[in-house]
Amino acid sequence: MPSIYQLKPAFQALLRPSVRALARAGVSANQVTLAAVVLAAAVGASVAVEPDRRILWLLPVALFVRMALNAIDGMLAREHGQMSRLGAILNELGDVVADAAMYLPLALRPEFAPVPVVVLVVLGILVEMTGVIGVQIGASRRYDGPLGKSDRAFLFGALGLLLGCGVAGGTWLAGLLWLAVALSALTVLNRARQALIELHHRGSPT
Repeated sequence: MPSIYQLKPAFQALLRPSVRALARAGVSANQVTLAAVVLAAAVGASVAVEPDRRILWLLPVALFVRMALNAIDGMLAREHGQMSRLGAILNELGDVVADAAMYLPLALRPEFAPVPVVVLVVLGILVEMTGVIGVQIGASRRYDGPLGKSDRAFLFGALGLLLGCGVAGGTWLAGLLWLAVALSALTVLNRARQALIELHHRGSPT
């Protein structure tokens, strides 16, 4: 199924000159990974304590920066000899921790229905866990959609922009979040299915 993740190669091409400059400056992939987590936590804390809804404008800005940082850390690791076991752990844990730190505080805001926000964050963790399980059973790390990490970022970024501009929440927002919950559950099933299909095509027992 299609996902915004499929745009990643073009985005990486735009970032490659900056990545080379960071590598020459001695910046490590792990430092970039941790910076993305700190950014997410800072934005989540700000969203939780600031009542002015214009604080939600931070979401699209921070999510774009975080997306760039996530691409940069991977490129530093793969293209500049910085791959490590610690980096792999930080990369996977950093993604789910950053998601939770940035999105869970939205459940405290009056614009959002808290239950679907919490369920969506939990399912987001399951989505990424299912992608990693692909590696554990001998398949590749799965990034299938329809609602992976990049798609969740686009959703919350768009909502932050709209609500920050004064668009009222309500039934439409709760309905959209529950739709995202359903799509996340479908993503868990799709990633598991695609991992098994990949193993079947290789002739491995499933």
